[in-house]
Amino acid sequence: MLAAALAVTAYVLLQVDVFAKPGVRPKGSVIEADEVPVLGIVLSVGLLLFAWRRMCAYKREVTARREMQTQLHNLAFRDPLTGLANRRELLEQLSVAVASPPGSGAVHAIFMLDLNGFKRINDVYGHAAGDQTLMIVAQRILGAARDGDLVARLGGDEFAIVATQMPSSESATGLALRVIAALEKPIVAGQVEHRISAGVGFCLLPYPSASADETLRRADVALYKAKKEGQSALRCFDDDLDRQVRERDYLERQLRHALGAGDIQPHFQPLVDLGTERIVAFECLARWSHSTLGDVPPERFIAVAEDMGLIRSLTDHLLTTACRVASAWPAHIGLSINLSPIDLKDSSRGDQILDIVRHSGLSPRRLEVEITESALVRDMEAARTVLEALRTAGVSIALDDFGTGYSSLYHLRNFKIDKIKIDRSFVRDLSDGREKPEIAAALIGLGAGLGLTVTAEGIEKPSDERRLRTLGCQQGQGFLFSKAVPAEETLTLLRAPSSGARIVVA
Repeated sequence: MLAAALAVTAYVLLQVDVFAKPGVRPKGSVIEADEVPVLGIVLSVGLLLFAWRRMCAYKREVTARREMQTQLHNLAFRDPLTGLANRRELLEQLSVAVASPPGSGAVHAIFMLDLNGFKRINDVYGHAAGDQTLMIVAQRILGAARDGDLVARLGGDEFAIVATQMPSSESATGLALRVIAALEKPIVAGQVEHRISAGVGFCLLPYPSASADETLRRADVALYKAKKEGQSALRCFDDDLDRQVRERDYLERQLRHALGAGDIQPHFQPLVDLGTERIVAFECLARWSHSTLGDVPPERFIAVAEDMGLIRSLTDHLLTTACRVASAWPAHIGLSINLSPIDLKDSSRGDQILDIVRHSGLSPRRLEVEITESALVRDMEAARTVLEALRTAGVSIALDDFGTGYSSLYHLRNFKIDKIKIDRSFVRDLSDGREKPEIAAALIGLGAGLGLTVTAEGIEKPSDERRLRTLGCQQGQGFLFSKAVPAEETLTLLRAPSSGARIVVA
């Protein structure tokens, strides 16, 4: 357009003799000389209008370009739901913090947060309520953080904070506690009030050879320990914590290998009739001997198996092997095995256990499953379905660690328990204490009144055995009679008295 305007101006000037006398039209001229100023003004205005329009178009183009750049930046560095920074922005800011040591006495800190109870909101009330909850959580974390701190959402219900130039490590702890307190207030989402909590793990900078990835890993390690609490908890990374997590990782990898190789085997501890001192059953107990870890305690690796989702495979392996071993025992000797809380959360688990037992050729009437009350209350309906399937087939149900959990007549009646096993804490040094005999007597009396078999665990002294027999306890188990032994030694126990001459063959 500018070129066209200049061409028109040139044409007009060529048509006008600017030196002609006034009132005289030059030969061939189409425009009077006195019309030139007017035309100049018109053309000048046109050029100004054109320049103004071009300037406006340019400004619009620059604005659109800036908006596009902002949108691209947000897509690259912002979480679309909450508007917080995303993982990429977090790593960039963390890299800056690592490369810029804090002032004297100050610290930088990276916090990792993970919500407790958020999955239930998503599952029960839908993702819309879950998204609303996340947006509220984001605003509360922003409110607890300081001005200038970077708050990020890393995905799902995981958040992070990068806080620089904090006056001291106590200030970092204070920030984490403010976040925890802010999240403990009820959240209304989907027209329902929800309560959530958070695990918080953090790592302080500087430390030798720090890097963004290592700092993030350390904060994750601290978060892992905080999440183990199952409620609002705070953990700061230290070397001991790192050692524990690395040991746990090694244990997990070795456990997976041990299950595949069949290195975890059942041992069997006898249950004895206190009246006759005869073996009536064996309890199957998992044992793992590792080349470098040594004998790994069951309470350690079973908990790891549950966390890893391997407990069902472990239970199936132990039950299959134990049933095969029990098939060689006299027909009146029973087999007892512990069920994990995870087993009782799957309503089809009873049928699966029965399939293993029947395939082995062992009668289900010789099997007893031991459960804990804490396992029952996790999912009572699923547990009821599992136990009913087992009971219908003739399997006995024993309530383990009785007296230490949610001890309730409701559970004894509604789950049709056959046996209670008094926890070893009420048995140990029974004859020396004042309160323990009364508690043990009450538990034994309760079992007798309900028509249940009562077994005492952890019997180690003859005096404790005599006292339990006097109180009316029917069965006993513990080192006084025998430790848990390998499969081949069970036949030895059944064929001959133990070294202490306390067990005789039925």
